[in-house]
Amino acid sequence: MRGILVSAPASGSGKTTVTLGLIAALRARGLAVQPFKSGPDYIDPAFHRAAAGRESVNLDSWAMGRAQIAHLVGSAGPADIAVAEGSMGLFDGVARPGGCGNGASADVAALTGWPVLLVIDAKGQAQSAAAVALGFREMRPDVALAGVVLNRTASPRHEALMRLAFDRLAIPVLGVLPREAGIELPERHLGLVQAREHAALDALLAQAGAAAARHLDLDAIIAAARGGLAPEPFRPLPPPAERIALAQDDAFSFVYPHLVAGWRAAGAVILPFSPLADQAPDDSAGACWLPGGYPELHAGRLASAARFRAGLRRFAETRPVHGECGGYMAMGAGLVDAQGTRHQMAGLLGLETSYAQRRMHLGYRRAMPMGGLYPQPLAGHEFHYATILAQPDAPLARVTDANGDAVPETGSQRGHASGSFFHLIGEAP
Repeated sequence: MRGILVSAPASGSGKTTVTLGLIAALRARGLAVQPFKSGPDYIDPAFHRAAAGRESVNLDSWAMGRAQIAHLVGSAGPADIAVAEGSMGLFDGVARPGGCGNGASADVAALTGWPVLLVIDAKGQAQSAAAVALGFREMRPDVALAGVVLNRTASPRHEALMRLAFDRLAIPVLGVLPREAGIELPERHLGLVQAREHAALDALLAQAGAAAARHLDLDAIIAAARGGLAPEPFRPLPPPAERIALAQDDAFSFVYPHLVAGWRAAGAVILPFSPLADQAPDDSAGACWLPGGYPELHAGRLASAARFRAGLRRFAETRPVHGECGGYMAMGAGLVDAQGTRHQMAGLLGLETSYAQRRMHLGYRRAMPMGGLYPQPLAGHEFHYATILAQPDAPLARVTDANGDAVPETGSQRGHASGSFFHLIGEAP
């Protein structure tokens, strides 16, 4: 699949807004655009999906091997062009490599053959921006630089100074976004506010697409797209049951599409239900999965969802129930919100968590399960601000970080119930 990877020297440069604008503008031209996201992220892909009208797929060089990335690219469906969004800076990753790299977006660009569209925040610099791009062009011979987008330019004079420097280095300027064209996306502690919560999402995407059509050289970007990743045999993780009850609403939305797609491809039936609507898991299911999300923002509603909590407890008497991060907290005994109020949760596990004193937990994780739905070594990540007040049940797994050091967030298991702060990406490569 021919494509382009949108990256930047650092976070906060405007990657997401440029990516969304580019997807929307290309789609407005009648192109089928397949979005991708480099690295572990749930929120950006939801915006991609809204802009492209098709699922955005995560690609991760630490948690995935080459075969899985090739499989995900090849099975994403026919499209005219792929647009991938990088994470952090182009070359930023962990110290020790994992599956087929260290998690850097540059690894994905090299594997797929997608050239990089480098978004440079021009605020506070002029010709020096060209020196930054030169370093990025020369850093890795296996990563091609398609060109740059100069973001937040102050004036036509500012643009002219930078263009002169880029021309001397033969680095194409494929777009210039003036400061007043900035498109702001609301944020909260885990990043952007979820796409499903954005009241004016259609208007924002239309604005981003119009700005991209006006300020980016779409013809040159399309012409720069390349691709060279051949399909490889790969077998995804098998489904935990033939019928899976999957919690899906504003409190539980963080599950990777490739994981669910693998379950479906193996013949599993997905049965969505909403804890916030006080729905219990479908009784015909053989397993229940509670993804991560923002249960702390809806703790009061979850505490009062008597039908959901009773149905979940009945389900767990005979069949497995697993929770990831937010789902894990909802399966616990109690959750203390940011204001210090404790809310009763489902009580399948003894876990007590609190947001009254937040602490960030972030990074890749490798798990060696001691129970639960999957016995094989697993790759994933952790990203939350909750503090564990009590975790009295038997540990679910031995968990290490990207450096191989043990972490205390081992998860819990009790009877048919299991949970962890670990977000599953796949079998460890």
